Amino acid sequence: MQNIAILGATGSIGRSALAVIANHPDRYRAGALAAGSDAKALAAAALAVRPQAVAIADEAKRSELAALLAEGGWKGEILSGPGAAEQLAADARFDTVIHAIVGAAGVRPAFAAAAAGKRLLLANKESVVCGGEILMRTVRESGATLLPVDSEHNAIFQCLHAAGSSGRDAARIWLTCSGGPFHARPEVDLARVTPEQALAHPTWKMGRKISIDSATLMNKGLEVIEAHHLFDFPPERISVVIHPQSVVHSMVEFADGAVVAELGTADMKLPIAYCLAYPERIAGDVKRLDITRMGPLTFSEPDTGRFPLLALAFEAISSGAASPIILNGANEVAVEAFLAGKIGFAAIGALCRDALDALSPAEPSGLEDILEIDRMAREAARSLTARHAI
Repeated sequence: MQNIAILGATGSIGRSALAVIANHPDRYRAGALAAGSDAKALAAAALAVRPQAVAIADEAKRSELAALLAEGGWKGEILSGPGAAEQLAADARFDTVIHAIVGAAGVRPAFAAAAAGKRLLLANKESVVCGGEILMRTVRESGATLLPVDSEHNAIFQCLHAAGSSGRDAARIWLTCSGGPFHARPEVDLARVTPEQALAHPTWKMGRKISIDSATLMNKGLEVIEAHHLFDFPPERISVVIHPQSVVHSMVEFADGAVVAELGTADMKLPIAYCLAYPERIAGDVKRLDITRMGPLTFSEPDTGRFPLLALAFEAISSGAASPIILNGANEVAVEAFLAGKIGFAAIGALCRDALDALSPAEPSGLEDILEIDRMAREAARSLTARHAI
């Protein structure tokens, strides 16, 4: 019986994780749930599964959460504040951590779970983007197990595992990308795109920040950096391909030219179930892929001229460990500014470029250095926002 802490329990991945756990009560228990500020959704989830502990990052929502839980007759432990998720991640009661917090707020909990030697099912790509080799070294030294939940990285993991290590040194990763709402629409003036248009993802149902990252292709840029660290592949052996049908979740090309791909429906319960049961497989309550009805599959190269953030991600890998942290922090500020109507859609990439040009910090040697570079990046991006104001 795995006793699981779910960080980001009220988001789309957290809800999918709870659904998988509910289908296998003999194997898994949701022992702890953590959320950012949605007290009502967290309370509803907790009353449904009766965990040992809950945590909410927004201290101001603690009393509301406590009242809702008391009304439902739940008397477990309540943690609150910015460090609450980190505390659950390190708690010895929970041997598995599903980490689905969005953004750099997930960096500390990822390090906490890794240092504690946990089985870490990671959907927070920013912790790998920012933590880089320092996080991967922490995983190795503590004896933790890191399993990627993101559909693309989970697909790569499955392909590498299925094919074994033969020819891996000469292999190539092919990261597939839906292209977001604008890649197939060259007639759209990106400078005039509204938040509502950018949030309308054609395939996946995701949170606001990830949806904007998908529209700018920054989500794929972050995934390139993540793949570089997770699988120890140099950037010149990582390629991105636009695949709007989102059936092939990613591929690995081996030394002999053979390509192994993972296909499936666009449902995050698939990679979550794979990671929970690994190295076994368990029955999944998902719509099955009907090969005879899925239609044509198309692949094309991304337009990095129109979507420059993808190219910036490749550049950041080659520029040192600080650059991905700067790029990630600046992007989070830029996305917030776009959603608030302060800058245009096309200015997100320009603001990130400016932040990279403005900063040249020393390479990080540990977690606190990583967080300090992230703080500097955000501060620089906020000061540069006026340059790109609407």
